[in-house]
Amino acid sequence: MSTTPRKLGSDTVYPVGLGCMNLHHGYGPPSDEAEAAALLNEALDLGYDFLDTATIYGFGRNETLIGTALKHRQSEFLQASKCVLLFDGEARRIDARPASIKAACEASLKRLQRETIDLYYMHRPDRKVPIEDSMGAMADLVAEGKIRMVGLSEMGEGLLRRAHAVHPVAAMQSEYSLLTRNPEIAVLDACRELGVTFVPFSPVGRGYLADNPPAPKDYHSSDMRRIFPRWTEPYWSENLPLLKQAQAMAGDLGVTTSQLAIAWTLAKEPGCVPIPGTTSRQHLRDNFKAAELALTPDQVAALDSVFAPEAVKGPRYSPAAQASVDTEQYAFEPAAG
Repeated sequence: MSTTPRKLGSDTVYPVGLGCMNLHHGYGPPSDEAEAAALLNEALDLGYDFLDTATIYGFGRNETLIGTALKHRQSEFLQASKCVLLFDGEARRIDARPASIKAACEASLKRLQRETIDLYYMHRPDRKVPIEDSMGAMADLVAEGKIRMVGLSEMGEGLLRRAHAVHPVAAMQSEYSLLTRNPEIAVLDACRELGVTFVPFSPVGRGYLADNPPAPKDYHSSDMRRIFPRWTEPYWSENLPLLKQAQAMAGDLGVTTSQLAIAWTLAKEPGCVPIPGTTSRQHLRDNFKAAELALTPDQVAALDSVFAPEAVKGPRYSPAAQASVDTEQYAFEPAAG
């Protein structure tokens, strides 16, 4: 079993955390508030002790839900949230100016009903603001007791090193799964060198690495996968032969394909803490138990071979979306626009 707690900054947490975005944002209409609150409480009952949210999820409603539903249980889990990707009404914007970071933190503290946020990420790079200036504001928040640890999200090795030189970075969050292995280019090595915990989001490939993944024709009109090339045709179908091999291995092991995908991230990077999200109580339980699946080196190598980066069809982001992040790309991938 691989359920031994993993280091996250100055703390340790269960190897699988919970991404809360899905409850309000990303893959369809918001969940019923009572059902979402019940799911969050069941997560803590199961033993989840690391919950991830962000200012932008549901335009603040995700933080508000967590603050209300779990106010009486705050001591049971480590709370992460994110700034920089902000909103005005229903409009999104990136703003990493020091004053904006501090104002966003105050707003998140209020919505979360907390005095301190355990882990506070810069959600995206801001091309207009030197990261040293932004990290200075994050360091101020630590000194003021508003946040305990600093994180970065969707940034590459260069920005990680520059940020870490200003103030220690506790965690780097980025997309990492069998379908998306870009962190292996440079960021994972940098995290190991600097003692930064890597936090994979979408370890189940945005729902693709599943026993019965939804087809593009079934996406809700608000589902963001509609604009992500890899999750639309023709690429969705072109990657099915890879998925079928993962499904066959999962079947042989007596686990779900999603559990296999999460277990692969845990085996590939022994210090990482993936944060799969879900609106399903059954998937919540399955994801938690994925930490019990210890893959052998041969099984990991087999999955590595099937899902070699050059074998996966389609870019993960549109050119415009790729331009909003700082993650490394493989030479064969289309450049950011």
